[in-house]
Amino acid sequence: MRIPFVDLKAQYATIKGEIDETINAVVESTQFIGGERLATFEKNFADYTEARYGVGCSSGTSAIHLALCALGIGKGDEVITACNTFIATTEGITHSGAKTVFVDVIDDTQNIDPERIEAAITPRTRAIIPVHLYGQPALMDPIRDIASRHGLKIIADAAQSHGAEYKGSRRETLGDITTYSFYPGKNLGAYGDAGMVMTDDSELADRMRLLANHGRYDKYSHIEEGYNYRLDTLQAAILDVKLRHLDRWTEKRRSHAVRYAEAFTDESIRPVQENPHCKSVYHLYVVRLTDRDRAMEALGSRSIATGVHYPVPLHLQKAYEYLGYSEGAFPNAEKATREILSLPMFAELTNEMVDEVITALKEAVG
Repeated sequence: MRIPFVDLKAQYATIKGEIDETINAVVESTQFIGGERLATFEKNFADYTEARYGVGCSSGTSAIHLALCALGIGKGDEVITACNTFIATTEGITHSGAKTVFVDVIDDTQNIDPERIEAAITPRTRAIIPVHLYGQPALMDPIRDIASRHGLKIIADAAQSHGAEYKGSRRETLGDITTYSFYPGKNLGAYGDAGMVMTDDSELADRMRLLANHGRYDKYSHIEEGYNYRLDTLQAAILDVKLRHLDRWTEKRRSHAVRYAEAFTDESIRPVQENPHCKSVYHLYVVRLTDRDRAMEALGSRSIATGVHYPVPLHLQKAYEYLGYSEGAFPNAEKATREILSLPMFAELTNEMVDEVITALKEAVG
């Protein structure tokens, strides 16, 4: 049985009629930038996440950059984030002119450790970017408490956590600004690059909308230099169709996660844990193994695709040598990178496919 890591064609097959009709409608309208369909998706996704405002943008990467720029964070400032995220998180910090300050993660969830955040704060710290990794929210209450006591802003990187909950609420996962990616493989994925920034602050929303569209409020009236970070209408329309199905897809992901978890009960296969305060949407289902590479090879030989998210933490990447971190700086994240394996996870998986992955992995580590 061939089991892909993710199957976008299978997802498309379930909603083909709706998607094709929507694409045709946008093309017939020739409204490719802005317009009613974009505004509708911005409102619908804001409502879904329980934020007041949503501003579409070109990617999750540009979303983080927009957020930092809107908050006036730049040269001489520091921004704290986890060391085990994708580089898009920190590219936004660097491109704003600020400096990235990495911290370690909690071992069992692999999400940012609030205690490490507090220890990393300096007089130059302006913001914290907690990453809701693998689909599970970071521990937002202690992070909000730290931010409040030190006068810091929170930019929640929710690129992997569309619809996740903290203490029973989607709203509780949000920061002062929350950023989303709609990269095709995300739980809510476009057919290209796309993203969104969310906030409850109308002034921040207006500023991010301005910056995303060349710093203008009409075609040739530019308040300042901005960026070409717009979310195009076709992607917005596709995402709005898919949003109607997101809760159903999430419940299927969660049911697959339960099936995996119930099968992996001994120390040879250790799933990354879901915190009791959190409801993960399982963008990824990640386990930890003593001999990850051997298991990955064994599953591959049985046509089961897997992944590693992420094999080298950012503080050890060549791109960040200039920050001066060395191996051993963040032991929890570093140890995990040698053990983590992401298993197939998408809504259209069948129970038979999940069971085949379980059997193959148990045999690989047995």
